[in-house]
Amino acid sequence: MKKSYQSLKDNSTNNMQQVILRKLTSTVVRLGFIILLTFSTSLKAQEGDPAKGKSLFNANCAACHKLDGPMTGPELRNIEQRLADEQGLDRVWITNWIHNSSAVIKSGDAYANKIFKENNNSIMTPFPQLTDQDISDILAYTAEPPPPPPTPDGPTEGGSGSGEDATSNKLILGALALLFGLLAVALILVRRTLNRFAEAKGITVVEEEKGLPLWKAFVQNQFLVLVSAILLLLLSGYFVYGYFMQVGVDQGYEPVQPIHYSHRIHAGDNGIDCKYCHSSARVSKTSGIPSLNVCMNCHKSISEVAPETLAEGKEYGVDYNAEIQKLYTAVGWNPAEQKYSGDAQPVKWIRIHNLPDFAYFNHSQHVTVGGIECQTCHGPVEEMEVMYQFSSLTMGWCINCHRETNVKVEDNEYYTKIHEQLSKKYGVDKLTVAQMGGLECGKCHY
Repeated sequence: MKKSYQSLKDNSTNNMQQVILRKLTSTVVRLGFIILLTFSTSLKAQEGDPAKGKSLFNANCAACHKLDGPMTGPELRNIEQRLADEQGLDRVWITNWIHNSSAVIKSGDAYANKIFKENNNSIMTPFPQLTDQDISDILAYTAEPPPPPPTPDGPTEGGSGSGEDATSNKLILGALALLFGLLAVALILVRRTLNRFAEAKGITVVEEEKGLPLWKAFVQNQFLVLVSAILLLLLSGYFVYGYFMQVGVDQGYEPVQPIHYSHRIHAGDNGIDCKYCHSSARVSKTSGIPSLNVCMNCHKSISEVAPETLAEGKEYGVDYNAEIQKLYTAVGWNPAEQKYSGDAQPVKWIRIHNLPDFAYFNHSQHVTVGGIECQTCHGPVEEMEVMYQFSSLTMGWCINCHRETNVKVEDNEYYTKIHEQLSKKYGVDKLTVAQMGGLECGKCHY
């Protein structure tokens, strides 16, 4: 009885141990599965999405960093790999730096203090809102290889295409010219042969009697001489008048500037307002030549154009990157060190629009008060690769504009009182510039 009780007790203990072992094993398996799933998810997240990283980079980093080349901050192409190879720093350090660079510097980190001094003690803006996944996406974008330069469309030099077509056309024209030359020589030889044959046979070649030369007939006809003289005088007067009317008119003038500036890119593709560069047009008589400091507001950060834009420039025979370097030379900017050298050089811009001194024109009166668009006088500037004088800017051109253009009086307090008076006088709702005195001599000449 005692043995049986002891055996029962041992069996119960073994059963309980097995149950506990099974539960413990099941718990360990579940925990291991959860850890494995978490690790795989984290590993996948660390891979990053370059497409999302590009958006995050443009929104948060592009103001101070470029992928290739220094800007306000250092270049970031392959930054994670470079830091790991050169400094032995991992992603944890990068994450801490992005979240709060000041704290990393204050901690005494050697590399953090080094780049802080190298960048003129500039504190990087903290980005605590960026998650680990966001940082992984950005790093994935910076790890992408640079895009290859675009290949020009169409056949290249030495290839088949327009070059060979031009060569074949020249060959055809040359062959035709040679053929006509041979025909002319053949006709001359045939004529000489026929003349010799006629002489040998005793045949007399009758030559046609020469009539009165045309010029003698013309001189002898006094009526034709008189009419021709009158026509000659009229045509001469017309061309002399046209010549003198073009004196000082430079329509179509398109000089080559010392630094190429594409209005097509700046005003067209980028949509920069004309008055951002020509700011004095709003408040003064002249539109002014933009200071190079205005250019540097953007080009301090933009030292190279996109490959697609560079390829477009080749079509116009312009290297945009080389033109940006001319700008840097003029202002004395060192893009490698990101600072001014103090060695500035003046740019000798060539003036395009130049009114005579006796004609007064005020930009602010037209742009600010009149609300006239720049394109009204200067043409489609946003489409011009090279700036040129679009309008004739003659007195007749200005007067026609004053006769045809209605004054914009809506919501313009400058014209409220005078509009009420003149609209009653002329009995119209709309007033042209001419009706407001725009044809008076003293408006432009005084």
